[in-house]
Amino acid sequence: MPIWNPIKSVNVPLTEEQLKGLLKRYDKNGDGRLSRKELGDAFRSLGLNLSGWRAWRALRHADKNGDGYISEEEMEELVKTYYKNPSIIQQ
Repeated sequence: MPIWNPIKSVNVPLTEEQLKGLLKRYDKNGDGRLSRKELGDAFRSLGLNLSGWRAWRALRHADKNGDGYISEEEMEELVKTYYKNPSIIQQ
């Protein structure tokens, strides 16, 4: 299921690559991983309600090594999993 990009005037679903690119832009400190806050900011930019809760849920699902961040490898897996099962973020 595609994520809709509210930034554009016409709703266009994001591809996996576009979503990964958007998430990477929110790595504000450039450490190559996303904190819960950075992830929440990315979700907020997509127009998702309850972005903090969604960030917590995504982090809980994707943070395989338990360090509290989503690495680039974990982000790849999160995006792939999201497109197979959107409920990991949307519920």
